[in-house]
Formats: sequence, C-alpha cells, structure tokens
Amino acid sequence: ENKSPIVIAALNKKTFQFAFFAGIFILFLLLAVYTGQYFFVTVPFFILFFYVGWQQINIVFFLLLVSLPFSFEYHFSSTLGTDIPDELLMLLVAGFFFTYLLWFPQNLPVSVWRHPLMIFFFVYLCWLILTVFFSSNILVSSKYLLAKGWYTGAFVLAPLIIFNKKRNIQTTALLLAFAMLLVTIISLLRHSFTGFSFAGINNAVTPFFRNHVNYSAMLVCTIPLFLAFYGLNKQRKIRSFILIIICILLIALFFSYARGAWLALAAGLATYRLIRKKILVGSYIAALSIVCAFLFWIKSNDRYLKFANDYNTTIFHQNFREHLIATYKLKDVSTAERFYRWIAGVRMIKDNGLTGYGPNTFYDHYKEYAVPAFKTWVSKNEDHSTVHNYFLLLAIEQGIPGLIFFLILLGAMLYYAQHLYHRVKDLFYKTVAITTGVILMMMITVNFLSDLIETDKIGSLFFLCLAALIVTDRSTRKEMIDDN
Repeated sequence: ENKSPIVIAALNKKTFQFAFFAGIFILFLLLAVYTGQYFFVTVPFFILFFYVGWQQINIVFFLLLVSLPFSFEYHFSSTLGTDIPDELLMLLVAGFFFTYLLWFPQNLPVSVWRHPLMIFFFVYLCWLILTVFFSSNILVSSKYLLAKGWYTGAFVLAPLIIFNKKRNIQTTALLLAFAMLLVTIISLLRHSFTGFSFAGINNAVTPFFRNHVNYSAMLVCTIPLFLAFYGLNKQRKIRSFILIIICILLIALFFSYARGAWLALAAGLATYRLIRKKILVGSYIAALSIVCAFLFWIKSNDRYLKFANDYNTTIFHQNFREHLIATYKLKDVSTAERFYRWIAGVRMIKDNGLTGYGPNTFYDHYKEYAVPAFKTWVSKNEDHSTVHNYFLLLAIEQGIPGLIFFLILLGAMLYYAQHLYHRVKDLFYKTVAITTGVILMMMITVNFLSDLIETDKIGSLFFLCLAALIVTDRSTRKEMIDDN
C-alpha cells in the first residue's frame, strides 16, 4: 500500500533511532569484552535514558520525586559519598533544565527571574559563592557549592517550567506523599518486630534514612500534603481513605520518637491558624527577636555555664520515658551534646563572623572552641556530624550575612504563603499557598535541632516550596489579568 510522506518519514526516523542505539550498544559491549570492564555496558542505557528524558523531562523529574524517600547513602571511599539514586537523578534533571533553557529560553521569561523570591534566593546564593573563596578548605566548600547547584537546578529552576499546569503540581505532591507513605508502612512493619521499641527505631528506617530524626522530619512534612488532598477532594470514600492514611502517618510519627518532629507538628497546626489570621509574618519576626534576646541574655556574664552537664550522668537511654525525663533534666546525651556544639559554634562566630569558615567546614574547627565542661562521651563525633542547628551552622560557615540573607528569604517565603492564601480565589492555589507555609514552618522547627536543609530529603522539599510559591504567584496573577 502507498504510504504518505509523513508516515514514511516517521518510519525512517524510528529505523534510524533503532540502528543508532543498537550500534552504540554493540560498540560498548565489544569495548566491555575487550577491556574486561563490564560497566561499559551500562553506558548505552544512560544515553538512552538521557534521550528519553530530553523528550519527556517531566517523567525524569517525577521519577526523581519517587526516589527521594527510597534513596540511601553510598560511600565510594572515606571522602566520597552520594545518595543513590536521587542524587544521580538530580544531576540529570538539572542538566536537562540548563540544556533546555539554552534551547528554549522563552519558556522561562524575564519576569520569573525578577520575582522577589528569586532575587532573594540569588542574593543568598551569591553570598554563598563568595564565602567559598574565603573558605578554610576551598576544595570541600567547592564540592558543597556544586551540590547546591544541582539542587537548585532540579528543585527550584526545573519546577518553574514543569509546574506550568495544575496537574503537574498535583502529580508532584501525590508522588512525594505516596512514596513516603510506602516507606513509612515498610518502616512501621519492621519496627513492629521490635515491639515498637525506642531502641529499634533507627534500624527500622535504614537504609532509607540515616536515623529516626531524618525519617521523622520528612514524615511530618508529608502530613500537610494529605490534609491538602482531603480539603481538595469532595468524594466521601476518597476522604475516608485519606483520613486512614493520616492516622497511619500520625501513628508512625508517634513511634518515630523524635521530639523535634512532634514540635514541628504543633508548629504546623499553629501556622495554619496564624496564616488564616494574617499574623504569620509578625509572629516570625517576634520569634526571631525572642531568640536573639535569649542568646544575648544567656551569653552575658557566662550564664550558659550554669547549664553544664555531668559527664558521668549524660547517657543514651534505651527506654523512651527515661529519655524524655533525661531531656527535661538536661541529662540526655543528645541534648547535652547539642549544648556542647552550640556553645562551640557561637564562640567560632566571634572569630570569623563576616564570611565564616566556609561551607561544610564546621567539623574541622569546632573542637578547639568547645568548652570542656559541656563535653559528653559522644563528643569524639566519629560520624563527623555538624552543629545540629541549621541557622547556627549558616552563621558559622557563611558568616552573619549568610544567616541574615537566608532569614530574609525565609521571611519572604512565609509572607508570600500568607499573602497568596488571602489574595487568591482559586481553591487549588489557595491550598498550595497555605500548605507550603505550614511545611516551611515545620522545616524551620526541625532545623532548630538539626541541619536537614543540607540533606536530600528535606533540602528538596524546601526548594520545591520556593518554586511552588513563585509559580502560584505568577499563575494567579495571570488569572487576575484574564478576569479583568
């Protein structure tokens, strides 16, 4: 039968594609056999994956989202490690975005780059770049900067294009929420074999999470997503199903035994009320003022020395009830160790408060500033963990200006969450705004006791929140113009 020129062209294209990829596969297969290095066989699959991803960048982005809760740490050596597979997918998505932007720059108009949140974000990034040049270890800080680059590309810039439709935002939330739900159910089942013991929670969440703190932080941030699904869905059966899921997540949160995540849940509930009453930003400023006043008070006349712990009585408790009592009495080892590092961190700022010591360099310096009176039996810090307070970490590694720029960015994000919730009439975008504000406040809460913005799990959520607010603002402004 006679075929049209269009059909013939399509068949010729498919034939060429098949011959091209088959040829590459045979070439690398022969190379693998000849050299004995069989990893060469995987190269054609990466090329094929890149080709498919270029055609359907949304699919790769959604695959990245699904992989976030399931990813695990893998160390190639004592100095080189990564998160598999999400960090590899981040690189791919970021690469797609920058290449896509070169080919189709019109898909990200100038108005996006001029958005106040983008300006605040890039000011913070510019300061971060500057601190790398003044770092005490430029190589380590440069690695940090590269990682920040592909986080930005994958979770801030790429979503600005992908979130051009409501359906894509919904898909993002659904994939993240249900992927985390599946990990939660797996962890709960594994935890049940230990009788939901406090001592068994860390083993139950591995290898997906380093410990119960990281697990609980992502878990608590998932709850607002399901509450948003509940609010947007009017079908009774689906709502009942969502309520069951929320109950499962709350049970899992309770058995995570993470005090910070419990506080974050309370902070999230309070934030919902504060946004609706239009006092979130004022509350944020008031909270910052209280924290600053407390720091000045406790530092003056060396008052902090009164809280020094007894080295012999600060222990890790296998029983959670004893753990809580020890926390209240400041005898829990994790609490005591935080005081040890926080005091060292504050003393570090005094010597290098402008540009800091450089990103990712806290471990190299803090012990010489530590006060022996606060030392605990885990102060050797064999896992090289940091100060356990993200805001203090920023001041130490990026200087006081770095902390200020980040706090301004946070305040602006909270402002937009509140402002958009009251300005927007569309129920979907209204829900996006308030949900984003609640998640942001939850992340602020957990990062007072940890430094999780630098992790793949929580860091990704933070950057997605930034992109969601920018897209919500731009999309609803278009609707306002159309209405007028």
